[in-house]
Amino acid sequence: MKDMALWNEGDWVAAIATVILAAFLAAGLAIAASRKEEALGHPKGLYMLFFAEMWERFSFYGMRALLIFYLTAHWLFSDGEANVVYGAYGAMVYITPVLGGWLADRYIGQRKAVLFGGALLALGHLFMAFEGTGGQDDPTINVFWLALALIIVGSGFLKANISVMVGQLYKITDARRDAAYTIFYMGINVGAAAGTILVGYLGQTLGWAYGFGLAGIGMVAGLIVFVLGRAALRGAGEPPALLPKNKEMLIYAVSIAAVGAMWLLIQYREVIQTLLIVSGVALLGYVLYEAMKLPKEPRERIFAILFLVALNPVFWGLFEQGGGSLNLYTDRYTDIGDVPAAIFQSINPIYIILFAPVFAALWQWLGRKGLEPSAPAKFALALFQVGAGFLVFVWGAQTAGMGVLTPVIFLFLIYLLHTTGELCLSPVGLSAMNRLAPSFMASLIMGAWFYMTAVGSFVAGKIGEATGGEAGDMSQEMTLSIYNQIGWVAIGVGVVVLALSPIVKRWMHLDTLGDDNVTDDLVGGGDVAEPQAAGIHPEVRS
Repeated sequence: MKDMALWNEGDWVAAIATVILAAFLAAGLAIAASRKEEALGHPKGLYMLFFAEMWERFSFYGMRALLIFYLTAHWLFSDGEANVVYGAYGAMVYITPVLGGWLADRYIGQRKAVLFGGALLALGHLFMAFEGTGGQDDPTINVFWLALALIIVGSGFLKANISVMVGQLYKITDARRDAAYTIFYMGINVGAAAGTILVGYLGQTLGWAYGFGLAGIGMVAGLIVFVLGRAALRGAGEPPALLPKNKEMLIYAVSIAAVGAMWLLIQYREVIQTLLIVSGVALLGYVLYEAMKLPKEPRERIFAILFLVALNPVFWGLFEQGGGSLNLYTDRYTDIGDVPAAIFQSINPIYIILFAPVFAALWQWLGRKGLEPSAPAKFALALFQVGAGFLVFVWGAQTAGMGVLTPVIFLFLIYLLHTTGELCLSPVGLSAMNRLAPSFMASLIMGAWFYMTAVGSFVAGKIGEATGGEAGDMSQEMTLSIYNQIGWVAIGVGVVVLALSPIVKRWMHLDTLGDDNVTDDLVGGGDVAEPQAAGIHPEVRS
């Protein structure tokens, strides 16, 4: 056993995360073994979904924390090119849930979609452990591309659908629904935090295969929990109608073929960029076309939606530097001692766990006093905070001096400001999409929201590429210069958004918003407030 005196900070953090994860697993098994229909005041099915999602997030975020290092240190991509791969992968992960959700709603149901997606994800994470000898000339890199493709398609089937099943466990009037989503949300963030710590720790200390292998094992554990907990779901997630077996098999076959398409796309990132531009223009045109058919008030609500949606690439393009260029900067230019850099990716989900209830309570308190900011004003606050995060980080690094390691406190500060910014935008935006969209356009509008989040991930890759300069290799000075620029750009855009927010608020016509516009009962009170179930995190950003 390792001498206690030789344990560093990373060892202790990983040990604590292991204990927490083991405690959650023991609790899950105990609930599953119980013969009671409910546990702790909620259906047992909620906890089965909680643990399945927790393990999936464990795998997803653990892999994400290591990805940029794996690309640069093992496959020997330049820093700039690695950021582009990272951004393209993130973009595809956010687009595919739109299709996966549609297939589940229309044909196979959420339960089968989650099971199929989980199987693809488990394969993808396990294939990540095949590292070969490294370098882009190693044929094993094709297995790596296959792993990413499987994760992209698997996420498409699992991401949105498991969240939908939580709501299906409760009647629409059940007062426990909000609390259920809050519990579920905790699973997302516990898994995300533990995954980044444990997978990141193993990957950067023992070897890539150990880290990615653990992510794969985590996904398999999530699948096992989901299968064993099927009875506890009480019919949630079943198909809308009986689907002939041959049609169901055709859906799975086409989806597996889509893995091949993703395998090609992720290797040709410029094609993804073209597709995003062309399909984005087409989507915008179609939404505007449909909006022009509507009466004045619903038409202006669509204009408000498009205004908010258009801010997604700005915010997420900056925010997602966390897993890309900022991850590399942490490893090379930050004073983190012997702690593996990937572990610091856990700061965001930990902050989310701590501050999401605070923000939910804050919006309610301000709403009761008539002081709650409008949705566009909250978006402006989000942009101010993400910009301020970069500016504070640059100031701290420059104060320490070029060529000197940046004090780690500024890493905690940038993640703090980015997380509070996220809480002003992500759940608020999802709530606004649900509340403002006409019922016949609800799925289309939510698809547009996730689509522009995907564009933001691709933008993040391009910004990360710029930190590498012409040579493609990151330098401290160049990175801080880019961070300073994007920080001020975010502040500037935030000022414009704040100035326009009264106009956009008028477009929302909140005073005449009727029940026929509401497509989700988790909208909080006040002016398109954050949902009571602040469980929409990165992922949703899940």
